Amino acid sequence: MIFVNVVLPAILIFMAGFIVQRWKKMNIKSISTLAVYILSPALVFKTFYDVQLDQQYLFITMFSLILLFSIIIINKVYSKFRKYPRDVESGLILSTAFMNAGNYGAPIILFAYGETGFTYAVSFMVLQSVIMNFFGVYYAASGNIGFKAAIRTISGMPLTYAMVIAISFNLLSIPFPANLYSAVDLVGQATIPVVMLILGMQLAELKVDKVINKERLIYGTTVRMLISPLIAFVFILFFPVDPLLAKVLIVLTAMPTAVTTTMYALQFNTTPKLVSSIALVTTLVSVVTISILLTILG
Repeated sequence: MIFVNVVLPAILIFMAGFIVQRWKKMNIKSISTLAVYILSPALVFKTFYDVQLDQQYLFITMFSLILLFSIIIINKVYSKFRKYPRDVESGLILSTAFMNAGNYGAPIILFAYGETGFTYAVSFMVLQSVIMNFFGVYYAASGNIGFKAAIRTISGMPLTYAMVIAISFNLLSIPFPANLYSAVDLVGQATIPVVMLILGMQLAELKVDKVINKERLIYGTTVRMLISPLIAFVFILFFPVDPLLAKVLIVLTAMPTAVTTTMYALQFNTTPKLVSSIALVTTLVSVVTISILLTILG
């Protein structure tokens, strides 16, 4: 059964982080910093150093951009139709355009489709991180921070450098010292369980606001959990995507809202209650929807 074999193991790890955070009230930022600056770059370097780069990775890049701009357009049209103010439009974009492909998506793909699928998931995760740190910050600040500020945000991402260096070594066939590779590999193996625990801890801090606009909550949840994977399905109809990659893209785009967006919304005061509510609701709903989707895809 898909739920028992794939989704439940992930939920148990999330719950462990959730319970510990409610119990001990730990400093999430410190643990998250460790994951962002040490663990994740190690995993990314190992993945892109080992992988055989082919046309499928070009499709992942194309798809990531098509998905992003498709959802931005959907939100802008809907917000204009509903006559929403700029901050609500930006909050809806944050809630629907950026999915939890790393903390949630990557481990689900690993449990469901093994190492090959996981390699695709990590590649997608890196691209999503770059996109989210650029466009996420841009829309969180309601588009007022400017292009240069967004570029500075990306330039501070160690994931970007790990990916560029690993791809350079890979394409140029530059050997990497075995002893250093062993260290990178060991650290990289710790990434997935740690980021899963972090997600559980982050969820412990989220709440659904009782006075939140239900229409906006339903809309955001629908776009994130239903419209997003439908866009992925349409994409794979028009491009010669590997069957396994097709499944990975559909599942990853059906992931709940990235919890990181709640921090952006709070920092720039871009409807933080709405963004947090959608993040929590989509995460709860995903327990059912991801199980159903994986069963359909096989």
